[in-house]
Amino acid sequence: MNSVLYSDKLIEVRDDSILIRKYYFPFGSRRVNLADIENITAYKPTLLSGAYRYWGTGDFHTWYPPDNRSKRDRIFIMVLRKKWWRIGFTVEDSQTVMDVLKNKCHLIDDSGTQ
Repeated sequence: MNSVLYSDKLIEVRDDSILIRKYYFPFGSRRVNLADIENITAYKPTLLSGAYRYWGTGDFHTWYPPDNRSKRDRIFIMVLRKKWWRIGFTVEDSQTVMDVLKNKCHLIDDSGTQ
């Protein structure tokens, strides 16, 4: 059974995938299989980590959906296997998502808190 482990207005985490809502303009979502994820890193929001970027990319390497990340306590960067681009996203309850992802894929907490 493919149950929902976490869901909010920004993402949905299932047993086998992560759905990122509003990834494509103007409102298309993107589903990524957990098997295709090399790792996910959680960062504190800063200017360099994309805290004030609204939508799109600033470095042509990481793509962000519109998620108002300046008001979030973590920014997640997903590295996909055999891909040169990354996916940046935020969530409404970062601690719950971190707990879920620790059990599902390789999560790196680079936010300075453990």
